[in-house]
Amino acid sequence: MESGRKALSRARRIIVKIGSNALADHPELIPNIAAEVAELTRKGVSFVIVSSGAVALGWRKLGYRRRPKETAQLRASAAAGQSLLMNRYAEAFGAHELNVAQVLLTHSDLSKRTSLNNARDSFSALLDAGAVPIVNENDTVSNAEIKFGDNDQLAAMVTPLIGADLLVLLSNVEGVLDESGERISTFDAVAEVFQHRALEGAQGTGGIVSKVEAARKACRSGARAIIAHAHAPRVIHQLVEGEDTGTLFEPRGNALRARKHWIAYTLRPRGTLVIDEGAVQAMQSGKKSLLPIGVLGVRGQFDPGDAVRLVSPQGAEVARGLSRMSSVEAARVSGASRDAPPSDTKDPLAVIVHKDDLVLMD
Repeated sequence: MESGRKALSRARRIIVKIGSNALADHPELIPNIAAEVAELTRKGVSFVIVSSGAVALGWRKLGYRRRPKETAQLRASAAAGQSLLMNRYAEAFGAHELNVAQVLLTHSDLSKRTSLNNARDSFSALLDAGAVPIVNENDTVSNAEIKFGDNDQLAAMVTPLIGADLLVLLSNVEGVLDESGERISTFDAVAEVFQHRALEGAQGTGGIVSKVEAARKACRSGARAIIAHAHAPRVIHQLVEGEDTGTLFEPRGNALRARKHWIAYTLRPRGTLVIDEGAVQAMQSGKKSLLPIGVLGVRGQFDPGDAVRLVSPQGAEVARGLSRMSSVEAARVSGASRDAPPSDTKDPLAVIVHKDDLVLMD
């Protein structure tokens, strides 16, 4: 795989995420993005736009004096603002004879395989028809249980869903900045900065931290990701032409298949399995299932089929997977004696997490 920014010129399916802060008080941003998308579409590139902004538009339309804090009013603002947001996209893209299509999602839509596959089919049909999907979280019905957290995470989850080559996260800064406020060009440098910030207990970095996490998730699917300034002139063209702008994240190692990416980054773990050092080594070999003998403890409550975290005795997350047992069953059989009679290998209870349902984490 070709590395570096030159490889971006070959991207043929791109997700562009635009945050509400980037859109705020910048009515020219959507027309500018539409013009760039139209130009690149004529060259065979397909786009999906993940866009915030409905709540920001809606609370003003409803006559609230300020952005509300109550959940019901936030949902009402999203409902009122979503049509305004889509009208802006429809008008901007229509000027270039491109159709847009609204796609509203909640986390529960992507956490179930059936609805996830339905979403994948819908995206495929829209892109085949030459439309530009405009994706947003369905804030009108979402709650803490079914929210993505933010649209950075939503964009990362959509990346493997459509087989995107590139995820562009547009922000109000020119990329990830180092301690002196200078832009960092590549992911490896970002890792060093964030390790330093974590050791120093830095606060107030939630926005950029979310973008870094989203970029890394996208990279696990085999895509590249870039955090860049939303208002840089012709920012998308700069990126696909290989210019040194924004902060670039590149995939490392083998890309996760869509199902394993779903297990690792879409499903929310319902519990935790503490595993011993032998099991940690077995997990890291990539060829072993988790057996009861390797489990030191069980935390949380979960059912068969739920996602669980696998952590070392020191608390480091090693992997995620789908449990074949409930938390009660896992606790009952954990630490099974090596001297006990061998289990029937055909019995699904002989395995807590099968290797086919297990994903090593970074």
